[in-house]
Amino acid sequence: MATLGNNIIVQIQSGQNWVAVGASRTDEIQVDGEQIEIASKTSGKWREFLTGRNTWSVQTSYLVTAASDIRELLKVNTTVRLRIGGSTMATGDYLTGYAIIKTQKLTAPIGGLANGTIVFLGNGALG
Repeated sequence: MATLGNNIIVQIQSGQNWVAVGASRTDEIQVDGEQIEIASKTSGKWREFLTGRNTWSVQTSYLVTAASDIRELLKVNTTVRLRIGGSTMATGDYLTGYAIIKTQKLTAPIGGLANGTIVFLGNGALG
């Protein structure tokens, strides 16, 4: 059965508590694998690869709920612990890992809703 996007939550650890990224609208979770090309005398004109290391990132878009949210822009290059999973965060229903806040962007159109984007770059394993 399909699940709605609002059932997937991105949370940041704050002390002993987990806090959802507030007013989140869209979350994108991406895991990439590296491929290392190798030379082989038997491959002829075909390329061959070995698998390398993995990377991951999370991008979340959110609505700005208060003007004080502008201070969040200063958290770039901060390391945080993330938890990504179903809204109930049942055991085995989520992934955790440390990430660096790579990008913080705030867009405030005249006459429109202010919104922001955060890009988290995985710093180690996601599991």
